[in-house]
Amino acid sequence: MKILVTGGAGFIGSAVVRRAIRDGHQVVNLDALTYAACLENVAEVANDPNYNFLKADIRDRPALDQALADHAPDVIMHLAAESHVDRSIDGPGAFVETNVTGTYNLLEAARVYWDRQGRPDSFRFHHISTDEVYGSLGPIGQFTEETPYDPRSPYSASKAASDHLVRAWGETYGLPVVLTNCSNNYGPYHFPEKLIPVIILNALAGKPLPIYGDGSNVRDWLFVEDHAEALLLVAQKGELGRSYNIGGENECSNLQLVQMLCGILDRLRPGAEPYADLITFVTDRPGHDARYAIDPTRIRDELGWRPSVSVEEGLERTVRWYLDNESWWQALQNREGVGERLGTKA
Repeated sequence: MKILVTGGAGFIGSAVVRRAIRDGHQVVNLDALTYAACLENVAEVANDPNYNFLKADIRDRPALDQALADHAPDVIMHLAAESHVDRSIDGPGAFVETNVTGTYNLLEAARVYWDRQGRPDSFRFHHISTDEVYGSLGPIGQFTEETPYDPRSPYSASKAASDHLVRAWGETYGLPVVLTNCSNNYGPYHFPEKLIPVIILNALAGKPLPIYGDGSNVRDWLFVEDHAEALLLVAQKGELGRSYNIGGENECSNLQLVQMLCGILDRLRPGAEPYADLITFVTDRPGHDARYAIDPTRIRDELGWRPSVSVEEGLERTVRWYLDNESWWQALQNREGVGERLGTKA
């Protein structure tokens, strides 16, 4: 396939780019290179003849039209998004502009391109979204593809809106779309504003390890390389008009997660005191969802996919990567918001 990946210099997008190139696909990486993007994430494939990088913003419709005309992809995998809940609390406008208006621009550009190509059956528009659109779960139950949407943050609301736009373009215009909603990703190249990289880097610096509330919020953790594999499978074999929930089958509370990270660091990079001594409970963020959990039955039964990396193995691989790649994260320390508590202006 020739795949146009939006947001391919970000965390999940770069994992998709690296995996797609390894699998022999041609890739056009379209990225605006905002604060969370880093071309080092795709350095290992930058010189591959099947890889092209294009700096462009999904909010720029003419740039999208030109990219599609120039590169003629078979598949669009749309990962470009503002994705940090705390940032969405402080500045929701950027999330509406990128996640809603940007997705609209890309859908319209894709529709015009598809029409001009003669509406080939092989074309697909794959929209990548989040389980946060479903809202918050109690102590039992899981999200399925039929769970009603109930977003609780500006971030999840903007992603829910983009999901609805994609479905509408499929129903109204016949655009061949497929959607996926994933649980919390983690792994190498994770920008140091999310929980796991923040905990690792704060621990190494001897700083407090901040946990919102009492740490009881539960997430389903999905190793990013497992996710990339699943996304490429859906892009090729998913049923048009259908959505697939992609989960890690690895639920744990934020406190349990941080304690596991501390244990791994105690073993791999022991300090004077146990890292768990640095755990600090901080004021919860507004509207913090209690629990997410995904039922991955559909993707398992229809496409034969399930995660291969347990949370214990994935966390160890992630910690080792950060220990071995200090130059990558050191270069990001001066970017906006890194190392700061966000989401408190409300």
